[in-house]
Amino acid sequence: MKRIRFGILTYGKVAHLHAQALQAIPELELVSVWGRDREKREQFAETYNIKAFDDISKMIRTAQVDAVLVASPHPQHVEHSLEALEAGAHVLIEKPMALHTNDCDRIIETAQRVNRIVGVISQRRWYPAVQRIRRAIDEGKLGKPMIAQVTMLGWRDEAYYRSDPWRGSWTGEGGGVLVNQAPHQLDLLQWFMGPVTEVFAYWDNINHPYIEVEDTALALVRFSSGGMANILVSNSQKPGIYAKVHIHGSSGASVGVQTDGGAMFVAGLSKVTEPPINDIWTIPGEENKLQQWTQEDNQFFKSIDATTYFHGLQFKDFAEAIALNRPPLVDGLEGRKTIALIEAIYKSGREHRPVSL
Repeated sequence: MKRIRFGILTYGKVAHLHAQALQAIPELELVSVWGRDREKREQFAETYNIKAFDDISKMIRTAQVDAVLVASPHPQHVEHSLEALEAGAHVLIEKPMALHTNDCDRIIETAQRVNRIVGVISQRRWYPAVQRIRRAIDEGKLGKPMIAQVTMLGWRDEAYYRSDPWRGSWTGEGGGVLVNQAPHQLDLLQWFMGPVTEVFAYWDNINHPYIEVEDTALALVRFSSGGMANILVSNSQKPGIYAKVHIHGSSGASVGVQTDGGAMFVAGLSKVTEPPINDIWTIPGEENKLQQWTQEDNQFFKSIDATTYFHGLQFKDFAEAIALNRPPLVDGLEGRKTIALIEAIYKSGREHRPVSL
């Protein structure tokens, strides 16, 4: 497989994480960065020994870019993705894919028209503990997944929201905990449970008076399979972070993953401090595997830089998708599902009624 040449759109905190992950993979080559601020883009380019550009289309043509990684603030994802696609690049978008499903549709339709691939960052799908759950579902060990729980309790302080001018506002960020911190767990929920058909939700700002957006959301969800789930996500509880996805099957067996624990992670400012682990597993005959898996996952975690390693696995999958002309594991349609769920949660909370998808 030829080396896939990547460019990054913008130079913020998460772009540094992606640059480090890209440069750690021999099959990939980071060649360029685009941004409007000359000083910042040139500083980023110097850090990673790449070229800096002030025009997306020119960057793609001049630097012979195969794919771009869109790491701009959320409201700009659609604009930047469309420009990159029209210029001939494949596009991998940092979550959330966009802020509205109609924008996701514009990206997907453009990609189909110009014969390019779109993916969305959801690196937690590559966690060993998450992969075990997916295999257990595929092998029928739960019967049919019928009940699910998503819990993510964390904290963001005022310094975090002041760290970038776009954070914490509807126009700059497009939302709060739902669009920024929760998409990973919501992606896993739908990957395990299937399509959502109905949502009833509440959301509010509990203890962040200096931001406009929600810091907490709760939702009840129905799936096309007949399954149900409850969701609780919040940036209003401290310290650290506690994030879990649990799946309970028609067989009576349960499986779960703690995707995040320990200190809160802020891209570009901190590291992942605890390994993701399976925290519940009651499949008959496999109950005693939890201790073994926890030991294995702890040892593996010590051998890698988890902050970049799993991004690297998704980058490799995306590059292989380009080379083989196949969909990546997390394509635009998968990214859209998360946005549709978030959109429905916001709508239900505003209108105080169930919302059908």
